[in-house]
Amino acid sequence: MLAVSLALASALAYGLSDFVGGILSKDRSVWSVAIASGVAIAFGTAVVALLAPGDPSADDFAYGAAAGLGGALGIVFLSRGLSRGRMGVVAPISGTGAALVPVVVGIASGESPSTLVWLGIVLAFPAIYLIPQVDAVRESPSGGTPPPSAAGDGVVAGLGFGVEFAMIGQIGNDAGFLPLTLMQVTIVFAIGIAAIALHQQLLPRGPGKLPVYAFGLLGLAATVCFQLATREGLLTVVAVIASLYPAATVAMAAILLNERLGRLQIAGLGFAAVAVVLISIG
Repeated sequence: MLAVSLALASALAYGLSDFVGGILSKDRSVWSVAIASGVAIAFGTAVVALLAPGDPSADDFAYGAAAGLGGALGIVFLSRGLSRGRMGVVAPISGTGAALVPVVVGIASGESPSTLVWLGIVLAFPAIYLIPQVDAVRESPSGGTPPPSAAGDGVVAGLGFGVEFAMIGQIGNDAGFLPLTLMQVTIVFAIGIAAIALHQQLLPRGPGKLPVYAFGLLGLAATVCFQLATREGLLTVVAVIASLYPAATVAMAAILLNERLGRLQIAGLGFAAVAVVLISIG
């Protein structure tokens, strides 16, 4: 039950981070927001590592670096897809991939959830896919069906985030949080290289920069809660629940921005609620 609670906390923090990041990106470069958040998370995980030292091995650092490369890949391709106005295609596919990869890794490593938990996991996948759904035709600039390249961005982003989740799950229980610090440094470094290559702004400029860095605390909470959850429970369970983070983003948009929920989103939220209950009691 502790693992489920931590995974839910991680999903909530990830979802709130995406919501706040989206608001901050409306009048700023999405690249500068992502890098500023990453810098804040890296600093935060370093502080946590000092307060709660561990004994990481070389393998733990390797997993942390691999998680960072996966996370950077996910962020870059998700940003590229969303910048093209394809949220209704990219977001659902990326969320599904983010959950699927850790499930495969967990099964391959010998995890065997109970029947009820498996049922919850199965129901979570339509939830992950449906919750971020928007009218893809409405978002398409031409008014037609989004091109296959949008789906490709979603697939690559999902694989990247899935690798990030899976690699965090491989970090040892006694490793502390230094591998997470390396993960965030890798993410910032990789995104910075991509931003330079694409001639994008690296860091926020002008007044009001502090909130851009401060919202990284949400990402810090999400990452720490996720790693703690993997120490307490199965990766197959933790990753699936954490991947329900779009529910928090959608809920905040409905409450604070008065955005109406579509029928598919409502159905997805229903699947998510049932999935969490089944996984909790299983």
